[in-house]
Amino acid sequence: MLMDLRSDTVTKPTKEMLDFMISTPVGDDVFGEDPTINKLEALSASLFGMEKAIFCPSGTMTNQIAIKVHTQPGDEVICDELSHVYQYEGGGISFNAGASVRLLQGDRGRLNSKLVRESINNPDDVHKAVSRLVVLENTGNRGGGSCYEWNDIVEIGTVCKEKKLGFHLDGARLFNALIAKNEDALSYGTAFDSISICLSKGLGAPVGSVLLGNAEFIKKARRIRKVFGGGMRQAGILAAGGIYALQNNIERLRIDHDHAKAIEGMLKAKSFIKGILEVETNIVIAEVAPDFDLSNFIQKMSSQGILFLSLSPNRFRMVTHLDITSAMINKLEYSLKQF
Repeated sequence: MLMDLRSDTVTKPTKEMLDFMISTPVGDDVFGEDPTINKLEALSASLFGMEKAIFCPSGTMTNQIAIKVHTQPGDEVICDELSHVYQYEGGGISFNAGASVRLLQGDRGRLNSKLVRESINNPDDVHKAVSRLVVLENTGNRGGGSCYEWNDIVEIGTVCKEKKLGFHLDGARLFNALIAKNEDALSYGTAFDSISICLSKGLGAPVGSVLLGNAEFIKKARRIRKVFGGGMRQAGILAAGGIYALQNNIERLRIDHDHAKAIEGMLKAKSFIKGILEVETNIVIAEVAPDFDLSNFIQKMSSQGILFLSLSPNRFRMVTHLDITSAMINKLEYSLKQF
């Protein structure tokens, strides 16, 4: 029984999801004729009360398209130093949009309005890049699945409106935040100019992300998706997995959160654990004691069929998802006790 805690991207589609995907009607999406993709886009937009949506192969593409739409070469993007758009998208902000980045030191990947306001360049100073876009990430991957407080989002959005900056949300794990904080997706649709949601993490679809915005924004995004090579043809078979995920797998994220809390408790009982980031959703990040051999620990657990990743020489991450069962959690507890 393999227990893969490396990421929530490793999920396999269930039989029910696969059956739904196989039976779906398809068409040519570049011509706008794939009925299943059209349905997914309409469903995603309606969930957040936004006008339009566009289906893309990955969350990196949806984020990079959004940044490209919001900015011009030479502009500056403001984000936390732990942000996925900076850490894990291959330098895409500079490569794709020709924009620079202002990195801020927030709290576990979360910014606040004071930090944002103080980072905005004077638009009349020709020596400085023009501050054009603020990007938040909710939940924060490198922040251990950290969630924003709603008031902080509202306050940052107010600054963006006042200073005429775009406001984008990398919502790769947004549904985890909505469940954890008991929040409403419609509220997010009113707060942000654009939102990227991922279907292939906690929601369990095999492929895909969706970018949301107003009609003009998505019209521009569709052109950029084509330039990026993201125009797909009979991709409704992939979109069907996303539809099934949105209709069936949101509420069950609570199970993943419960499993992560259980893991947090197990690790806190181990003497070699120096600290753990507070677990809010499905990501557990722990730090080991300086003299502890983390590589050996990961190797020993892997030999027992338990996989997870190191983030640094003294930090590791475990991520729960829909393929993790209660029996696997019990297996992990037993293995940790034996270590």
